[in-house]
Amino acid sequence: MSTAAGAVDDLRRTAANWRGRWIFVQYTALAWSERGFPRRVIRILRALREAGTRVGVVFHDVEPFAGSRAVDVLRRQVQLRVIRQMLRGTELAVFTVPLNVVSWLASAGNAIFIPVGANLPDVRSECESDGDTQSSDVGEPTFARIAVYGITGGVAGGEECLQIARAVRFAVERGAKLELHAFGRGAAERETELRDKLNDVPITLRFDGLMPADSIRAAIRAADATLFVRGAISTRRGSAIAGIACGKPVIAYRGPDTAAPITEAGVVLVDGDNPTELGEALLRVATDRGFRESLSEQSARAQELFFSWEAIAGRYIQAMNGKT
Repeated sequence: MSTAAGAVDDLRRTAANWRGRWIFVQYTALAWSERGFPRRVIRILRALREAGTRVGVVFHDVEPFAGSRAVDVLRRQVQLRVIRQMLRGTELAVFTVPLNVVSWLASAGNAIFIPVGANLPDVRSECESDGDTQSSDVGEPTFARIAVYGITGGVAGGEECLQIARAVRFAVERGAKLELHAFGRGAAERETELRDKLNDVPITLRFDGLMPADSIRAAIRAADATLFVRGAISTRRGSAIAGIACGKPVIAYRGPDTAAPITEAGVVLVDGDNPTELGEALLRVATDRGFRESLSEQSARAQELFFSWEAIAGRYIQAMNGKT
């Protein structure tokens, strides 16, 4: 018996005690197949239904993978087929982006949108604005600490480093005084690369790798703003929402999934196809204290209303009660 088959049998035996209970399965394509052919998850849903549980699915990957190779086309077809089977076979389908931005979703009575939260402890009482450590008027040079939470590995991470360095250089050359603190997955591994790209720029650089959640929270609270370049910001990007959770401005790229309530927070959205917009946004956030404070207030308000664990849990409870 294969490991996967044994795991399903173990689940069936355990699920026999779950009759009538809500059980949620998180879907990401790679979680159910290392190559992105996630057919195993269908067996899991079937086992849970046969045990009499009330099955919910949280779709973290809401679109099939891109790519133009033959294997990419096949993988995309398989993923779409699996996603649609899951949608039909679950009592509650939770999407982490607004339903109207999901390209393949026509209408489904069991579908609901609930954003993800930051992967941090409750920060509501601790992440209130501490005020800027430097005082300035609009346009005057000011010290600003910019947090970068996580850098992607591989080729994508190299492009992110280029974007970060280009934006920092643009802002510093126009009078901003910056400290850049990069931390989280991939950050320490990119230290040499970023230092090389910024070796002639007068900026303080600090790098940390993986850290406990409390340390991440403290690092974001100590910053004046966060810079997110790991693709477009959306309601399913927990590392981007971390800045919002701590009541900080977030500078990020807009994309197809960028919609409310992300747009209700203190997010400065820039066009990824315009190389100078990121630097212009960083310059304004770094040098305009009033603008920063306004963005911080927006982020704190959005956190309380949409992204706090209390708000998210309330949405889940409401959705489950609506299915009784």
